[in-house]
Amino acid sequence: MAKPLSPEILEQIAERFRVLSEPARLRILNVLLDGECTVSELVDQTGLNQANVSKHLSLLRASSFVERRKEGLYSIYSVADPSVGLLCEVMCDRLEARAEELSAMLGTGS
Repeated sequence: MAKPLSPEILEQIAERFRVLSEPARLRILNVLLDGECTVSELVDQTGLNQANVSKHLSLLRASSFVERRKEGLYSIYSVADPSVGLLCEVMCDRLEARAEELSAMLGTGS
């Protein structure tokens, strides 16, 4: 049986999920899961504007989901916490299974 979590730990978990609850931040993380990028590359790959990408990167960095390194004039971002990829995989698998269940219930399966 799992050990009960303290209210403080539950609040920390909830805060991390709040950070991940923004689709724009998930788009950025999705790109970064394929490898490191500059802000300009993230703008190109996500379709978000530069100010938006920078704002979301700042929050993702403060929450330790991404890290930044400097290379000359550029800031290069990468995923700092690979468990975020696992969370996304789990959720995608659940969404896919749920879609299959609904399709079977509606008789629209292939």
